[in-house]
Amino acid sequence: MDTSRIKGIQNRQRIVEAADRLFYEQGYNATSFSDIAQVAEIPRGNFYYYFKTKDEILENVIHCRMDGVAGMLEGLESRLDCPRARLLALTDIIAGRGDDITRYGCRFGTLNAELGKRQQALQQKAAGMFDVFRDWMERQFRGMGFTDEARMLAMHLLACIQGTTLLVYTYKDKDFLRYEVARMRQWIGSLNPGETTP
Repeated sequence: MDTSRIKGIQNRQRIVEAADRLFYEQGYNATSFSDIAQVAEIPRGNFYYYFKTKDEILENVIHCRMDGVAGMLEGLESRLDCPRARLLALTDIIAGRGDDITRYGCRFGTLNAELGKRQQALQQKAAGMFDVFRDWMERQFRGMGFTDEARMLAMHLLACIQGTTLLVYTYKDKDFLRYEVARMRQWIGSLNPGETTP
């Protein structure tokens, strides 16, 4: 591969990484091309060579986030044999992101909420980030022996996570994050197929 092509790939990646950070920290609509160019350290004049629109950048950011989530979840699967242990490990990861959640909210939830108000077509693409989590959680619940309830259990856990991150962000309360993660862990630990579930 020639050096100009390698440089082009690297520049695109820098733009996507810069946009990912800015969309999370200040929001999609509040982020300009100039903001992204400045953080990516790519001259504004060269910027349009890589991306024609901000929506195109967003699509790449969404794919990047989905790949990151999928990689993280695959890591849990390769490291842990037990589906219940994987779900518990996921809650540990959420607890470990308290600083970012307190400052900026959930990187998936905040983007979906922002886009859902006026940019439904983009929001439908962003919803794919939640699909990755939901489908993975559903597989874990199936691995624990749940069949008919697996999808609803996954949606319930996703709702708990999203509700918690929203309130932690709103009230800037990391203690509440720890409290709710402990409750989620207790719930996951208590689940057994055949017993009443929420």
